Amino acid sequence: MRLVFGLVLVIGIGLAGFAVFMAQGFIGNMTAERNALLAAQAAAKPTVEVFVVNKDKAYGETLTNEDVSVIRWQEDSLPEGVFRDPKILFPEGKDPRIILTAMSKFEPLLASKITEPGEDAGITSRLGKGMRAFAIRTDVSSGVSGFLRPGDRVDVYWTGAVEGRELTKLIEPGIRLIAVDQTSDTGRQSPVVARTVTVAATPNQVASLAQAQSTGRLSLSLVGAEDDSVSEVVSVDQNSLLGIVQKAAPTPAAAARVCTTKVRKGAEIIEQEIPCTN
Repeated sequence: MRLVFGLVLVIGIGLAGFAVFMAQGFIGNMTAERNALLAAQAAAKPTVEVFVVNKDKAYGETLTNEDVSVIRWQEDSLPEGVFRDPKILFPEGKDPRIILTAMSKFEPLLASKITEPGEDAGITSRLGKGMRAFAIRTDVSSGVSGFLRPGDRVDVYWTGAVEGRELTKLIEPGIRLIAVDQTSDTGRQSPVVARTVTVAATPNQVASLAQAQSTGRLSLSLVGAEDDSVSEVVSVDQNSLLGIVQKAAPTPAAAARVCTTKVRKGAEIIEQEIPCTN
């Protein structure tokens, strides 16, 4: 009996020791995980709350409180123009904002993509200070086959007759489109052959474009989205296009020099030709 009791005691002590060993390992693992989590939290960059749309929103739709949600965003990576204060996004007593650019679900709300409270979503919201809207007539050839969209930049070329010869010249480089036909939705993807495009221009540019459009044909050339170069002055006529060099007009021969002198004969003065000495 004593032998059985001793054997049970030894087994019990062994199991207890094994349980203590397992508990220590578990506690050690939990402590390591907790320390790693605390270290990760300490190293993480601070975040702030920003407003995003909680559903897809199309151009021209009204923005309401039900359309937005709040998410955490890394503070040092905030896009320019985000909204963090609900009182700024939805001012009390003001009319709602309108969507200017189509947005996808959970996309941050930016000031550039919505109107001011109560402002119309028309092209006036696209004009900067001192800028004017000017419409240019286009077709499938002059309008880059319908691939123009609001927000694109184009070079404007004029073609017309100058002193009896046809000439094409770059008159306005890198001018920005704010509308194509009757829409200013920058999120439109499908190509449309527009009859008119509207550009944002200074008053001087408007005068130049109006004069050019009334005296010739305007053509547009699409500028790359990441192209920040400025086009040089370009002017091409038929001769330069075909490499024709016009011959200079012959220089007229110089008239022979004639030298004279006046001689008095009595009461009469006669002019006589004499050799030129200088």
